[in-house]
Amino acid sequence: MINPATYNIVAPQGATFDTTFTFEIDDEPVNLTGYDAEMMIRATPPSDYVLSLTDGDGITLGGAAGTIAVLISATDTAAIEAGSYLYDLKLTSAGVVTRLLQGTFLLTPEITHG
Repeated sequence: MINPATYNIVAPQGATFDTTFTFEIDDEPVNLTGYDAEMMIRATPPSDYVLSLTDGDGITLGGAAGTIAVLISATDTAAIEAGSYLYDLKLTSAGVVTRLLQGTFLLTPEITHG
């Protein structure tokens, strides 16, 4: 069992958010071939999500390199009210679900916009 790491994200509203994580065990990348990924952002755990990402739709898994690229478009960040949210990122393989990351997702307000 892997305990989820806490990673707090700060993202700018109205701008593209793009980051890449590497999943490693004992300093070796985990081969993510055959895995599925899902990430949800919510105001509170029981509330509706404000954004949902999956592999192929905002998340790209890097196979043997163990990378997890997360891309949220400027359009998507602009559509979310600025503020503090919670998120987690889960990986699934052969029916085993691993919550890899969790934390706060702070969306800072956009000042310059049309």
